[in-house]
Amino acid sequence: MWYSGRLSRQQPQRDKRMNQCQEPGPAEELEEVTELVCQETDLKDQEMKEVSVGDQNVLLVRIQGQYSAVGSRCSHYSAPLIKGKLVGDKVRCPFHGACFNVRTGDIEEYPGLDSLPSYKVKVQDGKVYVSINKKTLKLTRRVKEMCSLVPDIKHTVLLIGGGPASLVCAETLRQNCYQGRIIIVTKDALLPFDKPKLSKAMNVDSSSILLRSSDFLQQHGIEVWTQKEVVSVNIPEKTVKLSDGSLQHYDKLLISTGCRARPLDCPGNDLMGVKLLESYADSKEIHSSCLGRKAVVIGASFIGMEVASYLSDKASSVAVVGTGTYPFERSLGPQIGKMTMQMLEEHNVKFYMNDRITEIRGENGKVKEVVLKSGIALEADVVIAGIGVIPNSDFLAGSEVEVDSRKAVVVDKFMRTNIPDVFSAGDITSFPLTIRGDQRVNIGHWQMSHAHGKVAALNMLKKPTKIDSVPFFWTVLLGKSIRYTGYGEGYTEIIFKGQVEEGKFLAFYIKDEEVVAAASLMFDPAVAHLAELMATGQRITKAQAQADDLSWLQV
Repeated sequence: MWYSGRLSRQQPQRDKRMNQCQEPGPAEELEEVTELVCQETDLKDQEMKEVSVGDQNVLLVRIQGQYSAVGSRCSHYSAPLIKGKLVGDKVRCPFHGACFNVRTGDIEEYPGLDSLPSYKVKVQDGKVYVSINKKTLKLTRRVKEMCSLVPDIKHTVLLIGGGPASLVCAETLRQNCYQGRIIIVTKDALLPFDKPKLSKAMNVDSSSILLRSSDFLQQHGIEVWTQKEVVSVNIPEKTVKLSDGSLQHYDKLLISTGCRARPLDCPGNDLMGVKLLESYADSKEIHSSCLGRKAVVIGASFIGMEVASYLSDKASSVAVVGTGTYPFERSLGPQIGKMTMQMLEEHNVKFYMNDRITEIRGENGKVKEVVLKSGIALEADVVIAGIGVIPNSDFLAGSEVEVDSRKAVVVDKFMRTNIPDVFSAGDITSFPLTIRGDQRVNIGHWQMSHAHGKVAALNMLKKPTKIDSVPFFWTVLLGKSIRYTGYGEGYTEIIFKGQVEEGKFLAFYIKDEEVVAAASLMFDPAVAHLAELMATGQRITKAQAQADDLSWLQV
């Protein structure tokens, strides 16, 4: 254990403190609200029902003859879990794939930080009763018990990057009774925030997208250093150098610096009005500068399409320039790409596909028009680039931390780099993906970053844990969500259920006679269920996807 030797004289005292930060024992019973919610025979095994107790909605579940009750709303965006998928003792959210243990309420898969409240259930004389403490009646989420910092413990975990990987890592450390110092270093001006919102709702108040308040972080002894950047890492000395010239020692290090937007490399890319979307300030600036103005989005990527969707009723005109025939063509296929393109065209977004930008022309230092390879010149007041990302790993040069050809940090299934005590997590990593036979992948998903952070923390604590999460992704266009699970790279065929052109479909991506990924629109909770099947190691065949009978998917 880390503390042996240097802190050996404090061991008994530390053991006492460790014991104090375990889950509290049964407290004195306070006044409760108890209601009869159903008859014992109303639910069969593996069935769930939403019931009401004192105006609070509760998810009631029956597993192996036993009843349990937890909060009814996902702790991420409050989706109704009754519409999700129950598999074994877990319920998976239909919207974004978060997964909760229905016996304890604990969050077991992400996104989201909090667990569900769990309630007392009593079965008596064939009737099922649920009791809720009056003090917690209105609570819809539960923060896992965390211990606090002990100042005389000098051990330090340093987390570079202010995304969900760092935050989940920090909270997981505290949930597992780590009482040393935790420091998150981020170049952002904000505390860790909900970054997917930046391209979907660009004019939100910063306080509404913070993942945790400053009070919460302070209460749990999690330091966040904003507007600071690590410029180098000294492995032998176990120190990092910051942009202000200062040095910080670490005992364990997490590299979770994510990626930055790839800049345009054409003439005129430095003109006023050319924007990249990386920060909260960028998002606000794009919103305000595009109001009633001509916007050109370069790149029909997920970010580009979401920005175009958001601006469709705010800018005077929106044009999207893409190198393929349709948006998302490589990842989601031409049919879905065509459908999304038509959706946006109906909202006055114009597409210039199979084309590329060659020059941005300006007047008085400001953007005036965008010139395409085809010779078309598009009037523009604002140009937003969405042409991919670059891993933020430059500061590792000379550190001997292994990176791949794309400059992503290479880790094993325990999120360990090739250097002892140095871990990495999130979009910056190249990691082995369980559902693809440990193929090394780089996946920039919000959900996966959470999972990486948890696994890194547990392995820092010498609790061997492998990353085995199933990727789950979503995009929102004009208020409609396309959900995606699995890993479809290299797919050779798509099998559709429903009608893509009518905006209601389920798509199976096939490789080697097997379903490797799925996407859906207005077909919940199919993708959530597929994610859970993949997570339990089930192989889904092409024949199952082709069958008219989808009873195996329970939709």
